[in-house]
Amino acid sequence: MSKRRQEEDLRARACCDGVHATVVDGDLLEQKVEVIVNAWNRNVIPWWLLWPQGVSGAIKRRGGAAPFRELARHGPIPLGGAVVTSAGELPFKAIIHVAGISMAWRASEESVHRSTLSAVQVVKARGFASVGLPILGAGTGGVREERALQIMLGVLADAESCAVATVVRFR
Repeated sequence: MSKRRQEEDLRARACCDGVHATVVDGDLLEQKVEVIVNAWNRNVIPWWLLWPQGVSGAIKRRGGAAPFRELARHGPIPLGGAVVTSAGELPFKAIIHVAGISMAWRASEESVHRSTLSAVQVVKARGFASVGLPILGAGTGGVREERALQIMLGVLADAESCAVATVVRFR
């Protein structure tokens, strides 16, 4: 079976069964997806005052500052909310930035749930066929990785979208 046919089959199953999600170990920025998700703060501290870590740091190093300048123009993001920007120099159609950490720089099970749901809603509304997500809330946010992954997979399974999701454990 050709690679294209396999991708079409995956999309067809995703439309019937919610988002088709796979979990891989690797680098989010190396995934063959249309759009990626960035775990971000609530945008109340200017991006240029922050020392981006994790996914945000990798995006800034490899994709440049343009997505973060665009993000700043949106102002504060509600906890669990999402904002779409360009992908800068990265090979994606866009970046979905989700506000997954509180003002105290901590994530919760609720913020992981809401952030994942917001990202999926953006994917569906914009018609993206594939999305790559880090494990939200598990880095700086402090939620146990396996618990955050379990929450995310539950949201993805219940979502009404034809997208294919790749959840990436950074290794």
